[in-house]
Amino acid sequence: MRNFLRWLVRLVFNIIARIEPKGYEYLPREGSFVIATNHLGILDAPVAFYALDYWDMFVLVGEKWEKQAFFRWLGKHLNFIFIDRFNPDIKTLRKVISLMEQDNILVIAPEGTRSRVGSLIEAKPGVSYLASKLNRPIVPVAITGTEDEALFGNLKRLRRAHITLTAGPAFMLPPLPRENRDQALKEYTDEIMCHIAALLPEKYRGVYADHPRLKELLAENPSPYHKQVEKEK
Repeated sequence: MRNFLRWLVRLVFNIIARIEPKGYEYLPREGSFVIATNHLGILDAPVAFYALDYWDMFVLVGEKWEKQAFFRWLGKHLNFIFIDRFNPDIKTLRKVISLMEQDNILVIAPEGTRSRVGSLIEAKPGVSYLASKLNRPIVPVAITGTEDEALFGNLKRLRRAHITLTAGPAFMLPPLPRENRDQALKEYTDEIMCHIAALLPEKYRGVYADHPRLKELLAENPSPYHKQVEKEK
């Protein structure tokens, strides 16, 4: 069933969109890692399975989708982990930590929900807490072109959407300090989001557009890949 679903996902995406993945060289070759991405539309989770041919990849999905039978069925075969976005979900966090200890790959969207404005919205600290607890490399991935309104608008006009998936260099978060944890979580969350924002065209950077850390990352320009992204603004 999983092979069929992956084939179906690729078939559907090839029909409705032209997908341009970039930055495969930044994915760790071995061991577990975290993929942190922005969240624009309902198709963001399936597009990960188009771009990456991993069987050991798990995607955190909001608990509201678990109430729908189709998404429960789909999640069973595409490794969705449904998580309560608004309340502490210790059981799910323990499951995620256990999976990562078994060298699986985790896909997370720190914003916690789809952006209704087409650009980055303020992220939730729960994801940065999880990322720091896992002590795994974090690979930022920036998505463009999956906005629901634009995507379904193109479908109505029988046009293929242009979707980009841009990965950047991996980075690590330090362990959480015992003191001032809330402030540290805020800084860790901003760090993740600024790494994602640095891979996005300017119009997608949203609330992080003027963040000092983003300006530092763009100034550092650690790879030619960032130059390519800047040209696409």
